[in-house]
Amino acid sequence: MNTRSLQIGDLEVELDRKQIKNLHLGVYPPNGRVRIAAPPTVSEDAVRVAVVSRLGWIKRHMRAFQEQSRQSERLYVSGETHYHLGQQYRLKLIESGGASCVSIASQEWIELRVPTGSDRDFKERAFQRWQRNELRQRTADLVSVWACKLEIAAPELSIKKMKTKWGSCSSTGYRIWLNLELIKKPPECLSYIVLHEMAHLIEPNHGDRFVALLNRHMPNWRSQRDRLNSLPLRSEQWPKDVSAVVEIE
Repeated sequence: MNTRSLQIGDLEVELDRKQIKNLHLGVYPPNGRVRIAAPPTVSEDAVRVAVVSRLGWIKRHMRAFQEQSRQSERLYVSGETHYHLGQQYRLKLIESGGASCVSIASQEWIELRVPTGSDRDFKERAFQRWQRNELRQRTADLVSVWACKLEIAAPELSIKKMKTKWGSCSSTGYRIWLNLELIKKPPECLSYIVLHEMAHLIEPNHGDRFVALLNRHMPNWRSQRDRLNSLPLRSEQWPKDVSAVVEIE
């Protein structure tokens, strides 16, 4: 893939040359980065014309991302808010002599128990261990369900922190990776991402056959993708594959 930057008026556009059929124009969080993927046969002038023809659409989505709410950095102190499966909770920090643990105490509160005197990093590690276990339990069932519907073997599942993606897959290793951040999102959005990555085990590219798979098994997948776009952003970089994208023939 060949990537370079284009200046079109006051707009900086990332141009990727790829072996695809049509132009793919996207606007990406957190700040409205603009990217266009184009076949090698399409001239730079044609790319510029395509971008200019969509300036209104581009500006609209750039404003939407720039105005979107963002979470502040988490300090793991009593009273701050945390998201879990799309629901907002307040944190209750309990310092004691026992081992660390996390539990949902009510519809409003998550309890984080840590040894007395624990610093922020220790609390974060304890909290994220719990998030990782919660996400693994949720997604293990989803992987089984989608494997049955897609008529494929269930892939291996791994969870890790990602700064630029919700998930990824390896057809050679027959494994999918999911972003730990997904535990904060609604279950329907999580299901969409699992389906998206597992569909890549059948169709590696985002072509017509891949879209047809999503349409067949989750007709409202675009709504779930857009729902992810509307949720509060974390303080770090937002995954770039959650975006506004249009294909230009």
